[in-house]
Amino acid sequence: MHPRIEDYALIGDEQTAALVGLDGSVDWLCLPRFDSAACFAKLLGDADNGHWRIAPKGAPGRCARRAYRPDTLVLDTEWETDEGSVRVTDLMPQRERAPDLVRVVEGLSGRVTMHSTLRLRFDYGAVVPWVRRSDGHRVAVAGPDSAWLRSEPAVRTWGEDFGTHSEFTVAEGEKVAFVLTWHPSHEPRPPLVDPYEALETSVADWQAWASRCRYDGPYRDAVVRSLITLKALSYAPTGGIVAAATTSLPEEVGGMRNWDYRYCWLRDSTLTLGVLLSCGYHEEAEAWRNWLLRAVAGDPADLQIMYGLAGERRLPEFELSHLPGFAGSSPVRIGNGAVDQLQLDVYGEVMDSLALARAAGLPATGNMWALQRALMTFLASAWRQPDEGLWEVRGGRRQFVHSKVMVWVAADRAVRALEANPKLRGDLDDWRAMRDEVHREVCEKGYDPERNTFTQSYGSRELDAALLLIPRVGFLPPDDPRVIGTIDAIREDLGHGGFLRRYSVEESGVDGLPGSEGTFLACSFWLADALQMTGRTKEARELFDRLVGLGNDVGLLSEEYDPVAGVQLGNVPQAFSHIGLVNTALALFGGDGAG
Repeated sequence: MHPRIEDYALIGDEQTAALVGLDGSVDWLCLPRFDSAACFAKLLGDADNGHWRIAPKGAPGRCARRAYRPDTLVLDTEWETDEGSVRVTDLMPQRERAPDLVRVVEGLSGRVTMHSTLRLRFDYGAVVPWVRRSDGHRVAVAGPDSAWLRSEPAVRTWGEDFGTHSEFTVAEGEKVAFVLTWHPSHEPRPPLVDPYEALETSVADWQAWASRCRYDGPYRDAVVRSLITLKALSYAPTGGIVAAATTSLPEEVGGMRNWDYRYCWLRDSTLTLGVLLSCGYHEEAEAWRNWLLRAVAGDPADLQIMYGLAGERRLPEFELSHLPGFAGSSPVRIGNGAVDQLQLDVYGEVMDSLALARAAGLPATGNMWALQRALMTFLASAWRQPDEGLWEVRGGRRQFVHSKVMVWVAADRAVRALEANPKLRGDLDDWRAMRDEVHREVCEKGYDPERNTFTQSYGSRELDAALLLIPRVGFLPPDDPRVIGTIDAIREDLGHGGFLRRYSVEESGVDGLPGSEGTFLACSFWLADALQMTGRTKEARELFDRLVGLGNDVGLLSEEYDPVAGVQLGNVPQAFSHIGLVNTALALFGGDGAG
């Protein structure tokens, strides 16, 4: 039986991340960065595509229990056997030079025989490395990649079936540690880390970071877990935050809606900044804002919807034919072709982010306003174009209502900036006129008076969950009858099992793709926000409670959820989902718990 997406927990070092299954196997790890080729790719294939399992000898496929140590990204997995009990602790310590995966086995009772099976497969499971012994290590080398496995001297290690095996016994109170270190194959081995010191330091560092959270209201554990997850998805050298740690986990099991999310989306910027600032993480917010400014620098006509971890622009999409995909869901895609799409809403998100940063008092940079002026100059001549929209459809461009609403946001934030600071230079009258024209056009062409709802695109009958953001961005007040009508229509039309789909996949054909998908968790959080804004607090809190309950045993959320099968879908952990959780908690309980 294939593992479920929710069977996986995350560990990471803020430059890359690994997924650890309930069976004690690390099935996904890209080194040295989130977007590097995986050396463990069992997640999208089978054991021969790379993994590392440590578990009691002959143990079944699931552990007895597991949990993160409180307010950390250090994972404890415990096993119960007839001989005794044992704990495996997994972490990736903050790196000084090279990435390390540390696994510490500790006997809790009795005497338990453990077995470790390590299969390194570089280049997404396609390349079997040469393995040799050197200075007490097992050294694997293939092309540009090299990995060193170190264990206790008393642990016997041998090669078999193109894997590295170890077998040892731990009694109560005994510990055995393993360290796997990657580095470029042309460089000398990096300095060794002390696994026990790394464990102690990692716990202390994560708990110190979590203690800075200013939120102290209901669901605090879920909020802190989401913030830790966002921190884990950040790329420390640049401040960028990836959308997820994985590629090609399916939106429909067995389907082809499988995308690479190991990049940084501009769309997440405002929501991410809001979360970080509201919870007291100003340094992280400033780092994300600075990444944003560097990424979007250049000709506004060349603005992309996503960039690489350091702001790279070229993210070509291709398929890996040697991997069958998660539970047979193919193709497995690397890169993301949506990078070349026109999505006008990102101009609004960038302008809104920079307005939020300015209002929060983040130190201004010398070119920030010049960049905003350039964005507005381009948008003034381009906003009437159809685009691929928020959901990156591949079925052709349309006049998406959400895109136009975000064009209005861009103009509105530019006008407000000039009104608040007369020293700034800009075309105030032109931007006001543009703002009014966009607003008028959306209300005329994007609204269906017969059903009292805004629609997905001009003249269409379809709905779109992104329209729930209309009151949040200030396009219309929450008590406007058109806003209330839109919320009700979306709940009726896109509701599924108590949650929301993004849009009607089966009926509209808007995205140009076959198959279906699950309910979209971020959209369901937006619904809770909209219900709260329109005075339906009880309904909003009930929905929020159900959404928090969708997290797996360690509190992680993927992109989507199938309410029929009761399983998570899509890439994991999904930043958009965890951002939604924190934002909705702040909206519902912020007055009670945010300092």
